Amino acid sequence: MFLGIDCGTQGTKALLFDAASGRVLGQGSAAHTLISGANGRREQDVTQWTTAFATATKAALTEAGVDGREVLGIGVSGQQHGLVTLDRDGRVLRPAKLWCDTESATENQRLLDWLGGEQGSLQRLGIVIAPGYTVSKLLWMKEQHPALFARIAHILLPHDYLNYWLTGRCVSEYGDASGTGYLDVRTRQWAFDILRYVDPSGRLEAALPELIEPHQPVGRLRPELAGRLGLNSQAIVASGGGDNMMGAIGTDNIRPGAITMSLGTSGTLYAFSGEPRISPQPSVATFCSSSGGWLPLICTMNLTNANAAIRDLLELDLDAFNALVAQAPIGCEGITMLPFLNGERVPALPQASASLHGLTTENLTRANLCRAVVEGVTFGLRYGLDLLRESGIRSERIQLIGGGAKNPLWRQIVADMMATPVVCTRHSEAAALGGAIQAAWCHARQHDSGASLEAICSRCVSLDEGTAVAPVTESVRAYEQAYRRYRQLVASTYGGQTPPELTPVAS
Repeated sequence: MFLGIDCGTQGTKALLFDAASGRVLGQGSAAHTLISGANGRREQDVTQWTTAFATATKAALTEAGVDGREVLGIGVSGQQHGLVTLDRDGRVLRPAKLWCDTESATENQRLLDWLGGEQGSLQRLGIVIAPGYTVSKLLWMKEQHPALFARIAHILLPHDYLNYWLTGRCVSEYGDASGTGYLDVRTRQWAFDILRYVDPSGRLEAALPELIEPHQPVGRLRPELAGRLGLNSQAIVASGGGDNMMGAIGTDNIRPGAITMSLGTSGTLYAFSGEPRISPQPSVATFCSSSGGWLPLICTMNLTNANAAIRDLLELDLDAFNALVAQAPIGCEGITMLPFLNGERVPALPQASASLHGLTTENLTRANLCRAVVEGVTFGLRYGLDLLRESGIRSERIQLIGGGAKNPLWRQIVADMMATPVVCTRHSEAAALGGAIQAAWCHARQHDSGASLEAICSRCVSLDEGTAVAPVTESVRAYEQAYRRYRQLVASTYGGQTPPELTPVAS
């Protein structure tokens, strides 16, 4: 048995997995809360993660009805880009700044200017640093909390921190590390020069974790923690990775030809590449994968969080919200929502805010508002898919994961808007499953250096053909008109902030 953990923004999920049969034996979860501010602050106390880890693991073991001392390995998936800082005694210095934090947008722009703009960032790092990447959080911390900054001895990402808590070792792997803004994704080496710009003393370089390959273990579970968690003290802790990288493993997206779309708090869309094909489009991040390749990816900052905001505003439960979405027509009778409640990464508008357009006394209905937010967040993913396609990525079908993928109506909206068939994987918690599969691979490599991740994924990942939907021609045409309106509104609303590639669509 192997334990997969997914530590996300809203909570932690645990999945107990039998690698021989490919069966999920038990699952558990525990919620997190956010520290938020109107200035874009999005932080979490890391003790929430460790407490949720224990709670979710206990629930998974209980559901499975098994002895946790039989678990052979653990693989951790974590939200990307977060900043966790420790002092020399291993104490956490302040709450972790998260991927959705835009408080350091000004610092990110200064770093981007120093790199020579978007093209300079692409040339140096292979990616364009964005607000929310780890590097700008370091500069922000230096300027806002200089006394704490001076005590930094270890710089970790969220999943790195959980691995440290489990084993006592500070390490990182290439996939998650490529979202920091201080890793060259082509060479898979730390980019020390950008850290020296933040702090010329060289302290930050010394605080970086050791980089390991995705199949390498971090170490064994600490015995005292194994006792508390009810797990095997000899269990290995795999390298783990970012949630998108683990989601790729959990959907068997480890070879060219597949596209995975995640409908979670944020929206992500990614595909596998065997080489670092750097896109000229700044919004496409060519991250490293956690399977030995690369993962061209786009990420939107607003998805189910925007849906939830409208649900809360109208005081609707999920079933009532979905029923209203189904009542409204495609295009919401002229209403368009730009759902940038957290700013936005794709399109690159970190200072943007949400807005509603096209309201009249005739079309202002609860149903149209509910559908407008679902369409608005999905338009961002359609824009991202266009960028991936321009980069040469092709796929005949999109694999959907995340909480939103469970909604049949949303699946049909995605198929129609993308003009591409979609299907869900059998296990929707792809990141936790990916962590468990990677742990099984890491364990197998201890005894067989040729053990294949592809073989494990082929045995353990399957599609749920009962969820498959195809695009409807009439709906595809209707969405093209609505998407055209969305593109025009983004371009006209944000003017000078609008990325060059997001110019108004010609009439």
